[in-house]
Amino acid sequence: MSRFRFVVLFLVLAAALQAQTKVEKIELLDEPPKHPFTVEEMYAMGRVSDPQIAPDGESVLYVVTYYSIETNKSNSDIWKIGVTGENPVRLTEAPGGDSRPRWSPDGSSIAFVSTRENGPQIWTMNPDGSGQRRVTGVSTGIDAFEWTPTGTHFLYSSSVYPDCPDDECNRIRDEEKAKDPVKARLIDRLPYRVWNSWKDDKYSHVFVIPSAGGIARDLTPGPYDTPPIDIGGGQDFISSPDGKEVAFVKNTDAMVAASTNNDIWLVNIDGSNPHCITAKNKANDNQPVYSPDGRFIAYRSMSRAGYEADKYDLKVYDRTNGKTTLLTEGVDRSVDEILWTKDGKRLLFTAQDGPYKSLFEVPAAGGDVLRVIKGMLELQYAHMDTVQTIELGTYRHDFRLHPDGERLVFLGERQNYPTEVMSILYDGKKLSDIRQLTSTNKALLDSIDMPAPEMFTFKSFDGAEVQGWIIVPPGFDPAKKYPLIYLVHGGPQGVWSDNFHYRWNTSLFASPGFVIVAVNCRGSQGFGQSFTDGVNGDWGGAPFKDLMTGLDFVLKKYPFIDKDRMGAAGASYGGYMMNWFLGNTKRFKAIFSHDGVYDLMSMYGGTEELWFPEWEFKGTPWTNQKMYDKWSPSRKAANFSTPTYVVHGQQDFRVPVEQGMQLFTALQRRGVESKFLYFPDEGHLVLKPRNAQLWYHEFHAWFKKHLMN
Repeated sequence: MSRFRFVVLFLVLAAALQAQTKVEKIELLDEPPKHPFTVEEMYAMGRVSDPQIAPDGESVLYVVTYYSIETNKSNSDIWKIGVTGENPVRLTEAPGGDSRPRWSPDGSSIAFVSTRENGPQIWTMNPDGSGQRRVTGVSTGIDAFEWTPTGTHFLYSSSVYPDCPDDECNRIRDEEKAKDPVKARLIDRLPYRVWNSWKDDKYSHVFVIPSAGGIARDLTPGPYDTPPIDIGGGQDFISSPDGKEVAFVKNTDAMVAASTNNDIWLVNIDGSNPHCITAKNKANDNQPVYSPDGRFIAYRSMSRAGYEADKYDLKVYDRTNGKTTLLTEGVDRSVDEILWTKDGKRLLFTAQDGPYKSLFEVPAAGGDVLRVIKGMLELQYAHMDTVQTIELGTYRHDFRLHPDGERLVFLGERQNYPTEVMSILYDGKKLSDIRQLTSTNKALLDSIDMPAPEMFTFKSFDGAEVQGWIIVPPGFDPAKKYPLIYLVHGGPQGVWSDNFHYRWNTSLFASPGFVIVAVNCRGSQGFGQSFTDGVNGDWGGAPFKDLMTGLDFVLKKYPFIDKDRMGAAGASYGGYMMNWFLGNTKRFKAIFSHDGVYDLMSMYGGTEELWFPEWEFKGTPWTNQKMYDKWSPSRKAANFSTPTYVVHGQQDFRVPVEQGMQLFTALQRRGVESKFLYFPDEGHLVLKPRNAQLWYHEFHAWFKKHLMN
């Protein structure tokens, strides 16, 4: 059994950096005054993603996406920067989206997905951005792709009709559907829609195609999805190092809508000999990653069938003897990203660890688990001899390992600092030389007043330690009194992390003069599996008590919060909690409920992933009606009196729009001041720039009216 040995290496970093780097104090004269953050400025920011290190280790590709409120569209381009942070260059400038850049194994070419011509297709270009050309012309488009390690082929996923033998069949059928004036859908199985789209008899399959272009071969035929429809990994199809085999993930259960039994399969590159290597486990297995020599496959694995928020363990499958080894038994954190070290003897993995993601290391053969990176590190800017103990890049994710086996490139961010590409050296013993490589939004950030978040903890009603955040507004004066907006996250197995969120941005919420408090109540991830499980079958119980205890704590600890001017807001499960607040507390003067669950009985019949309510409420409405009744906010409608703003999207198939409509109807019939913001063109998230602009303006206007006027 592995012992969770928390050897915290980041403590040595400050001394190491100070020994090699001069620390200076920089004074700025006549610095222009900063102003509060606006939604328009947030949408002017470049959103950095997907770092990819060149095979020679000299440069890093990354994607920058800009959203335009004026055009109501987005545009993504591919950039390249030196691995030590010099000479950022934009490689693509075509209209539409250029994304998912991937180096060829020999570094001579870059492949990427572009929507500039015939929908999303694979394109290639030279390392300097020249010679851009389209490789594929798949009528159903490319969803994701990877090179095979030999460089001779691409693997890609696309949604197709499983009975079509080739792309021409798919093209003809799509054209016939588009021309048919009858738009009725004949449905005979679940699920018939997922997240925000209809399945329409299509399934996601993985194909292999020569990298020079040619005829694609379907490697995952049949009425099954690869990647799976939900709760998959970050990488659910991948080639073996020799290019002869492909590992992929799919769920073959008869009722996929009620199953979390995703499995890892292997198939030869010619499509022969498909077989499952995780058939004994009826819970979720995903994200296969081959070892450098190809002998082992590391992957994530849950143990409880039907539970989408169970702990992910790290397992290793030996392809020579079929033996599987569990590496994280006793580690009370859920595995996220997986990286093999260069020598194949160790594995690195990330895990939500409190409100941050930490990086861990474990021997591939089994042994002690070492926490490599946690919390805040000092930051050294590229080309500067200044070390600043500032709170940048503390939420780290999307790690990539440099070819030298030591430098790690990753994305870093904070609640008040958007994502940038960063790097750090780790030689297996110590950390050094942490750098921010990109500064995409520096000019804009220099003019904005966004106070850093402060973390706090408190003892809840039963003695459990609960963590939370407080964010003060720009120009904060502790001698003044400020209105409070109390946030509840979704999930319910989610977490308020120290990350820059474009949909629920704490700095933007605070900007007009609100104090923002966000508590990671029971159900939150990163605080141990027992804490995450604390919401199961108890939606309005322990989490509600945590939130009320947390509210009492912040009112006592922070005297600048005005207890007579408090509002609350949340989405999804957070929206559920807003609806639960309506029936169970009068502490808030206004509530903002976005895509919230209102009536659990009708929610069950409308949602698309049935495993979720069946796990959370211990059965179906006809096998456990008492629990559905007990925790349904609709049963407390007689108590509703707090002014409430309801938001919902027509294309939300996770929490169907009728949930918001039912809530608004109840509020209106109760005579409660209420508004309903209905988006016919949005799903569970508000993604279109102009819709998001309206959403934020309405959010602020509602709370200004009830908490400031």
